[in-house]
Amino acid sequence: MARRGGAAVRGGMRDRGAERLRRLVGVRRAAGARRTSGARLARLTASVAVVAVALAGAVVPATAAHADQVRDLEYWLNDYGFSQAWATTRGAGVTVAVIDTGVDGSVPDLAGAIVGGTDVSGVGSANGEKPLGDAESANHGTWVASLLAGRGTGPDSGVLGAAPEAGVLAVSVALGKALGPVGSDEQIAQAVHWAVDNGAKVINMSLTRNTLDWPPSWDEAFQYAFAHDVVIVAAAGNRGSGTSEVGAPATIPGVLTVAGVDRAGRASFDASAQGITIGVSAPSEQLVGANPGGGYVQWAGTSGAAPLVAGAVALVRAAHPELKAADVIERIIRTARPAGGAVPSPIYGYGLLDAAAAVTATVPHVTANPMGDLADWIRIHRRAQSPSATAPPAAGGDVRAAPVPAKLTPERAVPWSQMFWPQWSVLTAFWLPFALIAGFLVLVALGGTGAWLHFRRMRSRE
Repeated sequence: MARRGGAAVRGGMRDRGAERLRRLVGVRRAAGARRTSGARLARLTASVAVVAVALAGAVVPATAAHADQVRDLEYWLNDYGFSQAWATTRGAGVTVAVIDTGVDGSVPDLAGAIVGGTDVSGVGSANGEKPLGDAESANHGTWVASLLAGRGTGPDSGVLGAAPEAGVLAVSVALGKALGPVGSDEQIAQAVHWAVDNGAKVINMSLTRNTLDWPPSWDEAFQYAFAHDVVIVAAAGNRGSGTSEVGAPATIPGVLTVAGVDRAGRASFDASAQGITIGVSAPSEQLVGANPGGGYVQWAGTSGAAPLVAGAVALVRAAHPELKAADVIERIIRTARPAGGAVPSPIYGYGLLDAAAAVTATVPHVTANPMGDLADWIRIHRRAQSPSATAPPAAGGDVRAAPVPAKLTPERAVPWSQMFWPQWSVLTAFWLPFALIAGFLVLVALGGTGAWLHFRRMRSRE
């Protein structure tokens, strides 16, 4: 069950205490309206409680705005190879599902980006575009989508996403105080199924359950996605919100887990978590996103690092449509720039994302997902549970029953007649122990009888 804090699904959430938000309200404008030069950024610091799936946010001091200020803030476009990768592809033809708190597709920066959507919470809109949650948590899904597939508002203005021509499926979930009739665990499982069935080749999950484990229903849902060649990208979570160690879904084998770094490429202290399942690192500080209804916000957290990697995955899938999910993930991690010494490491994974190299480099083919095999994990760790609760999905969508372990063959009984034949196994297994025990009992009986007769004779002499 998702909830604030604790072991909750903290979907697309931000750091609990570290998350300070700043709206770039000086450039707020209505859909379709052009930005005016000389507009200024006003600073708004808000204290935001974490909803149960991991948002991230942090702010920097407000500065004077100019016509291209929002675009200028997107340092990762050049520093992490996105601008260079766009010479090959901008992600056209690839559909990415954003499982989050709802995406406002009416914001100018996302014009034409939303290609479908749904709500799995029971309290959102049918198209998944109603922001769910209280205070700033409701804006989180729109921030994530704009970082992933923002179109900008002009050639040099607005938020331009990592894959600015990819299509977005808006899948809204409700968490924390927004939670409706459907539990958070059930929402995630249903959301993954819907995304796969509606054409997603990449799924972004900027959320965390804040626990290492996950419910059996996720076994089946994630296996369903993997069986349909879908790449799932998940945020590692943020120390600032209490996630010191990577939590599910980022702990699920096969998922591409994203850690966060600051602008200098160093591991972020507040806006990232650590764990052995991390695959790659991407910027998680000084991020900028589009707000529902217009305007912008600067924020921080792996909730923002994940859609940058999901965008890079979309670029790879667009440039190499023949590649399976395992090869796509292999390209992302093998072309990453090493950081922090050992590779992979629980801090940076295989290193810092390089979108251009992931798209253009020559990377050998692999036959298995380099981030692990969920089916093997299920076979080993769910054996004590009901097969029906953990069965992997078939390619057609039906749950296949896991093979039932064969009963152990009982030891063969020895016929009673063989007990009297001089067989060595019978002698050592029965007669020898029987003789020792019987002899001991006879000696005890004889000793007792002798003692009784001795005391009887002594009394008769008296």
